[in-house]
Amino acid sequence: MELIEAKSEEETKEMSLHLKVGRNIPEETRKIAQAAFPKGNVYLWMGDELGDLYSDSLFIDLYPVRGQPSLSPGRLALVTVMQFMEGLTDRQAAEAVRGRIDWKYALGLELADPGFDFSVLSEFRQRLLEGQKEQALLDVLLDELKSRKWIKERSKQRTDSTHVIASVRQLNRLEMVGETMRRALNELAAADPEWLKKIAPVEWFQRYGPRMDGIRLPKEREQREALMGVIGADGIHLLSVLLETPEKQELRLLPGVEILRQIWVQQYWMEYPAGAETYQVHLRTDDNQPPGDKRIHSPYDVDSRYCTKRSTAWVGYKVHLTETCEDNSPHIITNVETRNAVEQDVSTTERIHASLAAKGLLPGEHLLDTGYIGAELLVNAKTDYGIVICGPVRKDVLWQANSGEGFGLADFRINWQAQSVTCPQGHQSSYWSPRINQYHQPVIQVRFQKEDCCVCPAQPKCTRSKIGIRHMLLLPQAPYEALQKARENQKTPQFWKKYAKRAGVEGTISQGVRAFDIRFSRYIGLAKTHLQMVGSATAMNIYRLYNWVSGVPHALTRIASFAQLAPDPSLIPSGWRTG
Repeated sequence: MELIEAKSEEETKEMSLHLKVGRNIPEETRKIAQAAFPKGNVYLWMGDELGDLYSDSLFIDLYPVRGQPSLSPGRLALVTVMQFMEGLTDRQAAEAVRGRIDWKYALGLELADPGFDFSVLSEFRQRLLEGQKEQALLDVLLDELKSRKWIKERSKQRTDSTHVIASVRQLNRLEMVGETMRRALNELAAADPEWLKKIAPVEWFQRYGPRMDGIRLPKEREQREALMGVIGADGIHLLSVLLETPEKQELRLLPGVEILRQIWVQQYWMEYPAGAETYQVHLRTDDNQPPGDKRIHSPYDVDSRYCTKRSTAWVGYKVHLTETCEDNSPHIITNVETRNAVEQDVSTTERIHASLAAKGLLPGEHLLDTGYIGAELLVNAKTDYGIVICGPVRKDVLWQANSGEGFGLADFRINWQAQSVTCPQGHQSSYWSPRINQYHQPVIQVRFQKEDCCVCPAQPKCTRSKIGIRHMLLLPQAPYEALQKARENQKTPQFWKKYAKRAGVEGTISQGVRAFDIRFSRYIGLAKTHLQMVGSATAMNIYRLYNWVSGVPHALTRIASFAQLAPDPSLIPSGWRTG
């Protein structure tokens, strides 16, 4: 790895790939490393077992055929994983390649190898993203483990998620529109300073020159809304001038200007009063803004979203980790999904199964918590992928099912062929109509006759309708029966004993948060954050493999010393058992 100075974007794009097949550890490097680490370490194990894991041919389509030779992308991929193993910056990782014996051993480098400039790592990550190869960091390792029989298809797997905080400061509404205007003006100033100087009013320099957190903002609500109105009018004026200047249309393509347009559509609306010469700018109310999955919360990271979950609120993303959980094999992360923070967990389940199917690593049994499970998923997972989902489903939320005396859905007999429902009192339904509900799901509306319901002695247990008729919405037959069966199964001790294994994935989340800092995004944007999560998951897998081959057993749940003295473990609430 010869030393390469930082190059311009044009120069780095001209770098070509010269394929190298296989990497051997130089004899001097092997001798010195084994002397320095007589008991070995994870990097020496990587050099012996995984040194050739990432071949240069995997990344051949990321580089042009002609141009100056590039560094080995296979080695850069391994450096990237090693960087996530220790949470190093690009400068620190480049210094480790240059100065650490164990890293040189893992990479198969001579001790005198000077390494490379730190900017190479950023450029390599960008190539991975542009070529959509970031998933290869994990998938290549999984393929190697499959070939060694360390993981296999149809094993038990489990999934859980945690929030990821974006690498931008959380802004309130006033700060966000102000910073959006600042970004657009800064990019315009860099692209065409003379033109911007001509069209920018003098007060803009005072209003948008410093950062919004560096000026004193009004505290009163009316004054803040008035300032937001002024900023909104300024933004519309800037966009109007750009629109009316045909010779400057290329400026409209600047990222900051496009973000300004999008955020202004979300935050403001214009009104043209009758007889008025100019328009009026109005701030959108909370109920007139886009849904949460569309709403931008920072002009510097347009992919991040604001989300709340119980007492936690954050702007960023959510990462879903799936891992194997067999007792006599290493627990390996098989899939990583980095998604929108407001996206529901249940919408991720199908995506996880499709990804595992593409890798040839579908589980036979998938342990999931309630948030990941829906009635249709219970059916689709079984029919499409042969997966048995194990997890508690949501209870019947109707008051009849939770009152203790009422008649819930499970108390009615359904004849799907005859399209009729029989109530607990023996009356037949009079109306059966398939339709689509507000969530765009197929349902069946069922209604009973007024003559039967109004004279029924059990009416108070069945309906509180003013007209006294029981209405029901049923799922189609397959998901309805799967849901009812799951609700019955989770009433048994056997179900909860099987489901208890899912709790182990909390340890994986804890390891990721504490040792690999996955709670905080290192980069800006969903794509780069996903690359971080894939790299971190690969790093976790390597540590787990090393511990496994070294004979380190799976860690058990820690129990505080005093809690261990309890005569009955059930006396200690589960949330207090960890020491």
